[in-house]
Amino acid sequence: MLAAASIVIGIKAVEPGRAAGAQLPSADGLQRITEFFDNEIAGEKLPGAVVLIQQHGKPVYLKCFGVRDVATHLPMTPDTIFALHSMTKPITSVAAMMLIDAGKLSLFDPASKYIPGFADVQVGVSSVAADGTHYLKLVPLDRPLTIEDLLRHTSGITYDYIGGKLIDRAYSESGLFDGQFDNKVFAERIARLPLARQPGTLWRYGHSTDVVGRIIEIVSGQSLYQFEKQHIFDPLGMTSTKFVLGSADERARMAEPLPDDTILKSAEADRRAHPEWESGGGGLVSSLTDYARFAQMILDGGQYDGKRYLSMRAFASMTTDHIGRDSGVARDYFYFPGDGFGFGYGFAVRTDPGNAKPTPPGSIGELKWDSGSGTYFGVDPKLDMVYILLEQTQNERWRITPAFKKLIYNAFGAVN
Repeated sequence: MLAAASIVIGIKAVEPGRAAGAQLPSADGLQRITEFFDNEIAGEKLPGAVVLIQQHGKPVYLKCFGVRDVATHLPMTPDTIFALHSMTKPITSVAAMMLIDAGKLSLFDPASKYIPGFADVQVGVSSVAADGTHYLKLVPLDRPLTIEDLLRHTSGITYDYIGGKLIDRAYSESGLFDGQFDNKVFAERIARLPLARQPGTLWRYGHSTDVVGRIIEIVSGQSLYQFEKQHIFDPLGMTSTKFVLGSADERARMAEPLPDDTILKSAEADRRAHPEWESGGGGLVSSLTDYARFAQMILDGGQYDGKRYLSMRAFASMTTDHIGRDSGVARDYFYFPGDGFGFGYGFAVRTDPGNAKPTPPGSIGELKWDSGSGTYFGVDPKLDMVYILLEQTQNERWRITPAFKKLIYNAFGAVN
């Protein structure tokens, strides 16, 4: 394995003096981040990773660890391309908010306005027949499923593995992923499946953002990629962010998981097997250089390099908790934003210190999201800071992600 490499990348600086009083990271704290990932690589827990901490629009820490692929031994670089999986969701959510900003879409539109199948969708309630057989009883919606429900994951649409056994069976037996399918076909298929809960009652992770991707296509008259390329990727200079890699050079820059990371390898094989499906919930690939620009735009309140991508009103709405007290939205074991976090439209939003002792690291108002492939990012307005970790691991991400965040805030002297 290769030692860590430090490389400077071009990120546009923000105006001088903004948040000038923010705590700066210590050299010793940053060195502990290096030691942590050096140990991960040396212990063969990871093939490689790239890490960025950016403050006041400039990198204060950027290192590349290990290799893209243990089969090729090509080194990690800032332009290495990673499967983002669920870190696709914030980008798709921003695209939807752009249409809302433009008055072409409303948070309160029913999903059935765009995908008629949702007019007939029902909720699957686990029930027991007289003979003791468990079955899904289908009941009507209490109210329509809305665009807001899709953006804040309160639609009742789920992922099969967290919807309960009977919902899991309904999904697995439906042929949802059979054959070749695009966003149109996928949305029509999932509209025929039962919801796991009544809309607006529970935060439940799932394919909601995939449905948002299809609605973006319908409203814009473009494919999801065409819309995002025109309105986000090209203006931000995100040249390596796309659903399908088009050249041998790009494919050679792709990071791969370790051979024994079988769940991620299988998931990634499925993603690549469906190039026609531009999954708004998990289909994008990107590089550190690219995602840093997107993250900085979010930190800067929806603008970057003099161009505004979201109005201040739309940005504030997107980054405000919409599932907290008085929202009527419940949380359960599968509440992935975590302790101390609410959820806006595509981002977890830190609302309070949380219940854990000691208090989890971070700042009130920070935004974050991660993925099943180990990618992770956050923005912290209090510190005027962006952090990004790109790696490809399902096996180790539950351990590495919280350790990484704690190391970041230790370096800033901000952990209780």
